[in-house]
Amino acid sequence: MFIYEKAPFPSCHASTVVEHRPGKLMAAWFGGTDEGAKDVQIWGSEYDGTAWSAPAVLGTQPGQPCWNPVLFKLASGALVLWYKAGPSPSTWVGFERRSTDDGQTWTKPLVMPAGFFGPVRAKPIQLKDGTLLAGTSVEAGAGATRTWTPFVDRSTDDGATWIRSNAYQTAGKHAQIQPALVETNGKIVALLRSFAPYKVCRSESTDGGKTFSPAVAVDVPNPSAGIDAVATKDGDIFMVCNPVPLGRTPLSLLRSTDDGKTWAKVHDLETEPGEYSYPAMIVASNGMLWLTYTWRRTHIKTVSVDPAKLRG
Repeated sequence: MFIYEKAPFPSCHASTVVEHRPGKLMAAWFGGTDEGAKDVQIWGSEYDGTAWSAPAVLGTQPGQPCWNPVLFKLASGALVLWYKAGPSPSTWVGFERRSTDDGQTWTKPLVMPAGFFGPVRAKPIQLKDGTLLAGTSVEAGAGATRTWTPFVDRSTDDGATWIRSNAYQTAGKHAQIQPALVETNGKIVALLRSFAPYKVCRSESTDGGKTFSPAVAVDVPNPSAGIDAVATKDGDIFMVCNPVPLGRTPLSLLRSTDDGKTWAKVHDLETEPGEYSYPAMIVASNGMLWLTYTWRRTHIKTVSVDPAKLRG
């Protein structure tokens, strides 16, 4: 279903989703005239188990476009919204808002320290000891001088302060961003968007997210488009992405049983011509996979999938 049929903006992108109460969801995305336009704001909606509420503004920065919201509920119970604002990804600034009543009220936007954004696009993960790991990245330059570098920011105080990991891009190629993180078999696996090579890249940490191995390509094409991933209680990893070297169709679910080293496509979400991109995915409390994604830049679509039906 679409989160909304009509909205006060013509263009939308880069959604995020969280189960902020059992069986209840909240989603957010950026919307405005077009990506990068000065009127682009962060919009959000809540799902009560039956229908989505009308979109409402959750983040804005007058005269500057907003980008890439991320929603996450901490183990402590606080709901956090991270987003970015600024002329471009190479110059944006990180902002954070928090709610202690499941999104009914929010703190005023807090500007994050220079160079820190919280999770830059995909949701963070929180370990059993409370450590919060946020996949982040830095973009600079353009065209032939474009350079991208991924990191993971680590916090032991619910995001009040952060310590950055090593850079772990593919050796000799500063070409990966927007890590999606999963915890599996005592490791933290980062799956990355990439333009050199045009394949999903993978890195892992064996020390709780302090350091990561150099990213290596896996056998999944990637057209330099956003991905997301989750680990299920049964030991599977599911990734949602555009598994093609060019374009943003189809949008598909893939499954791995070896910590993200090899993948098999198990379901196509979209195959018709058009852009279907920048997915977000969570495992809900009932075990279902919930996804949101950009639908042709005009709508945010949401889908629920039973992972048990994807195991073959």
